[in-house]
Amino acid sequence: MSKKSLERQLADNEAMAFAKMIRVSPQKLNLVCGSIRGKSCELALGQLAFSKRRIADDVKKLLESAIANAENNHQLDVDRLYVAEATAGRAMVMKRWKARARGRVGKIQKPFSNLRLIVREREETA
Repeated sequence: MSKKSLERQLADNEAMAFAKMIRVSPQKLNLVCGSIRGKSCELALGQLAFSKRRIADDVKKLLESAIANAENNHQLDVDRLYVAEATAGRAMVMKRWKARARGRVGKIQKPFSNLRLIVREREETA
């Protein structure tokens, strides 16, 4: 008596990868997501490889994982994949403090983010 598995929330031509607790603010991560959103996976990987932002390496790893999921788990054509959704959200904020002058405290916030990438297979144009 095991519980029934959930129905798949994505369409048949989609695959997803999800990363939790990435050590960067969601605002900075969303800038990188915006640069690859809607592009083909091949073009997005090239853009992430040459991006100056530190977090681009983690986003590139996650995009490669989403492509691998599409190929191995859902039998999608890798050449026709594009980044359908790339969303960054807040995860947690570590709160620290730093001693300041005259017995005061400087508040330091260290935010974490979640990242969700969905790749979709393009329809065939005949």
